[in-house]
Amino acid sequence: MQFLSPAEPASNKKFAMLLFSFLIFGIIMMLPTPAGLSGSGQTALAVLALVVVIWVSECVSPAASAVILTGTAVFGLIGTTMPGADTPLSSAKALNLMLSGFSSSAVILVAMALFLAVALKHTGLDRRIALVIMNAVGVSPARLLLGAILVGFVLALFIPSATARVGAVIPIMIGIVTALGMPINSRLGAALLIVTAQICSVFNMGIKTAAAQNLISLDFMQQAFGHSLSWGEWFIFALPFTLIMSAVLFVLTLVILRPEVPDPEAARIRIREQLAELGPLSAAETRLIMTAVGLLILWSTEGWLHPLDTATATQFGIALLLMPKIGVMNWAQAEKLVPWGTVVLFAAGISLGLLLSRSGAADWLASVSLGQLGLADKPIWSIILLLSIFSAVLHLGFASATGLASTLIPIVIAFAQTLPYETPILFGIVFIQSMVVSFGFILPPNAPQNMLCIATGAFSTAQFAKIGLAITTIGLLLVTLLSLTYWPLIGIL
Repeated sequence: MQFLSPAEPASNKKFAMLLFSFLIFGIIMMLPTPAGLSGSGQTALAVLALVVVIWVSECVSPAASAVILTGTAVFGLIGTTMPGADTPLSSAKALNLMLSGFSSSAVILVAMALFLAVALKHTGLDRRIALVIMNAVGVSPARLLLGAILVGFVLALFIPSATARVGAVIPIMIGIVTALGMPINSRLGAALLIVTAQICSVFNMGIKTAAAQNLISLDFMQQAFGHSLSWGEWFIFALPFTLIMSAVLFVLTLVILRPEVPDPEAARIRIREQLAELGPLSAAETRLIMTAVGLLILWSTEGWLHPLDTATATQFGIALLLMPKIGVMNWAQAEKLVPWGTVVLFAAGISLGLLLSRSGAADWLASVSLGQLGLADKPIWSIILLLSIFSAVLHLGFASATGLASTLIPIVIAFAQTLPYETPILFGIVFIQSMVVSFGFILPPNAPQNMLCIATGAFSTAQFAKIGLAITTIGLLLVTLLSLTYWPLIGIL
């Protein structure tokens, strides 16, 4: 008798979900076209349903989902007519439409920023930064949690990948817990790893270049409203939210988990030993620090001291890092470590958003979903709160904030444009939702950094959800409060 290996049932389940996604696509394509929706719009909705099933089930890799998305959309669009066009789409025109996202400057920014993350990993500077901060703050429970938050902030300034940031920090946190002679699933281990995951989501919302979903949202907003946000503007608009959420996470973790440190000196010794193993700062690390600080200055002074946008400044910085003598790595070293699947998924997500917008599918979806809530005559703060709750609930089914942004932001833009407010206010409403897209606090599968941390065995889903539900609730209330106070004061609403 033959038995299935543990991998085979999982593989069969993934294949079944992939077939199910195509079944959903086929059913939507065969349905009568609803009133007010074009044929290309119906195709866009069918493609959307297909990729949502794929993203939620994770039946294929992110890069593979991008290829499936593009190919299926091209197949479905052949012979359909876009709104305002007289001739049906040929295969070449459909392909050009679905490749339009790859020409976005936001894709270049994501790719270049990932090269910066690779440089930090290649030189070991990311680990050095984390260890220096943890050594400086001290070893009591409160100080260790504060150190984890500070590490998350510093790495978020330079690394646009949540997975890369958290991947660099996890071994350090495990090392601290081990040095204290405690099991990784102790209350201290749970606290440190939960904070590592959750603070990553917080800073995703606070720093423009910290997360791909921010850039994909801004790309949609630029096309819809003719306006974007500089790095400094995003930072200033999000700063109170980020600071308060960091403090809330700090207090919640201490109160709910009550971590303890039985032997602080052992942890201090362990951290110093790891720092000593790294040795003195290398020439490559020094050059990388100079380049990274220079980029941070260029990003934060965009539109103020110079005309370079974030993408252009980043491209110049990466060019320096790849130059002989001046840089820290060569192309052959870098290309092996860059997660190209993230870049491909990001570009395909932009293409999907453009398809939803140009085909009229986003307008139609907004009218039959958000439009039925009767929000047009409601005050702005209540509109933002209800949209934020809608986004937070929808996030429960998504493992990728990039995928959620590709799906949700075009619909929110279409809905916002039906509201009786001026463009700057509509822009602000969508900007706030582009932050809320990163609300992956409740369940471990809601964000890749959560999954990395729970894979250590440091905490249970129940522990994570207990803190996640509390911080999500407070986050929604904070969004409402800032919509009534700070954001109108500085002109974002």
